Amino acid sequence: MRRHRTTILYSTSRDSSQSFTKANSMSLKRLSLLLVLLLSRTGLAAEPADFFPIMPWDGAPNDPAVLQRIHDCGFTVAGFAPPTALDACQAAGLKAIVSDARTSGYNWTKVDAKSAREKVAELVKEVRHHPAVYGYYLRDEPSASFFPGLATVSGIVKELHPGAWPYINLFPNYANAGQLGTPTYDAYLEQFIETCHPPILSYDHYAILEGGGFRGEYFANLESVRRAALKHDLPFWQIVLSVGALSYREPSAADMRFQVYTSLAYGARGLAYFKYFTPAVGNYRGGPIDQFGHQNPMWHTLQQVNLQVGKLAPTLLKLKSDHVYHFGDVPAGCTGPDANSLIEAIAGPMLVGDFTHEDGSRYLIIVNKSFTSSAACFPKLRKPAARLDVISAYTGAATPFVGEQCFLAPGQGVLLKLVPAAKK
Repeated sequence: MRRHRTTILYSTSRDSSQSFTKANSMSLKRLSLLLVLLLSRTGLAAEPADFFPIMPWDGAPNDPAVLQRIHDCGFTVAGFAPPTALDACQAAGLKAIVSDARTSGYNWTKVDAKSAREKVAELVKEVRHHPAVYGYYLRDEPSASFFPGLATVSGIVKELHPGAWPYINLFPNYANAGQLGTPTYDAYLEQFIETCHPPILSYDHYAILEGGGFRGEYFANLESVRRAALKHDLPFWQIVLSVGALSYREPSAADMRFQVYTSLAYGARGLAYFKYFTPAVGNYRGGPIDQFGHQNPMWHTLQQVNLQVGKLAPTLLKLKSDHVYHFGDVPAGCTGPDANSLIEAIAGPMLVGDFTHEDGSRYLIIVNKSFTSSAACFPKLRKPAARLDVISAYTGAATPFVGEQCFLAPGQGVLLKLVPAAKK
């Protein structure tokens, strides 16, 4: 089988012997992580002002046609690429996270700083000036016991390649204390930030379960990561599910809209999908590219949501998250509207994120949290405004939010600008 179609090796060393438990999102990527290591891993050069990172959580092959198809799907970062694939990534208009054992192949509890410096320096010398480099892969889902070793290698990466991301992706909040290595999830986040000083926070959360189930911890995870990101002035990424596997369902178009727009409403500044190439093992099914290298319907679903994010990106990247709140049922760990929320009332199960633009204007992202039903979206603002404009997810242009614009499909989100009333 061609390497780009089975880009992740399956490890039985971690979680694979467990039945469907709270650790299954970790085992999803663990089951596949060693495949990426064979391709070797991660860089952040000066990006266009409207560059919004969207990445398949997968290996990026040295195959121009495959990389072009990734680009056509609306991705901006190719995934984890060996140094030999960087030219092809650039030609396809993609950044990449360099995947190489010289930044990832360590016993993280026993990192020798001198040896690590030699290895990292050798790799950075090879790829530092390549315009496709976005970062360097270090580790996925580390325990807190790994943080000191990760800090050593990430510090060397930041020193030798300023601006590049030493890529470390964190556990979700349904990992247990033994996996986290800390008593609580918030302590895990704080210890990681204080020890590793990352330029970006990244974590995964797989919430969509078979039989229509949904993890109740999903929004609490977004709350925790957003809170830590704001405290330390860091952007954050969320990795969401784009393939059926284990006891996770094959995501629908509504599922994908929901995962993307809820991330954006909480202020996410990067997105990744597990996975792009459907692994040829077990009950993996329905990923964007199937086990024979053909496009599945999910490819077009991802293309739709990715292109929408691309059109919204010039505005999104200028917004600062101020507040997030829920209407209808309020999930555990979350809040409803308060005296500071821009919206006072709205019908339906809605999520709202309040934002301030760098020019001082106010924006909202409203998400229909229903997976099954469309909803009319007529928010009652706490303070009068002349009107609401919608930033089109198809053109990026602003237009009045009236009429048929005011209906949201299941999982759909909308970016709105408050146009203030004229001062008397």
